[in-house]
Formats: sequence, structure tokens, C-alpha cells
Amino acid sequence: MTAVRALPRGDFEVRFLTVAEVAGIMRVSKMTVYRLVHAGELAAMRVGRSYRVPERAVQEYLRHSYMSGAGETA
Repeated sequence: MTAVRALPRGDFEVRFLTVAEVAGIMRVSKMTVYRLVHAGELAAMRVGRSYRVPERAVQEYLRHSYMSGAGETA
């Protein structure tokens, strides 16, 4: 009989957001989020007929999309 060990939570924990939650965080419409997902600019997975977006993907997208005050991309 083998012992079952719990995995460390921090290494594998992923929080998924709905399209509506992502739209609220980014202050855009749900359609804009769908466009980003379909264009491959925002990582997402399909669950049934809906999409779920990893919270980390939203953070990375926003970090890479940040513009400085002079209109230059970071």
C-alpha cells in the first residue's frame, strides 16, 4: 500500500476567471475579452461552451500592455 502525499499548494494552484470577471478587471466589454482570446493574445481554456482565463494570464497581458506616459510600449 502506498501512502498518498499532499502536493504543495503554491506550486499547482491556479485561479481561473470567467470572461465577465476578466472584463471587469480590465474595464472592457466581454466581447473585447473574447476577441483577445480568439486572437491568441490572452491565454484561455474552453470548458464546455464557455472560456476560463488563468488569473496569471490576465496579469501578464496587462503587464506587457502597459504604456509609458510618452506613448511608448514597455
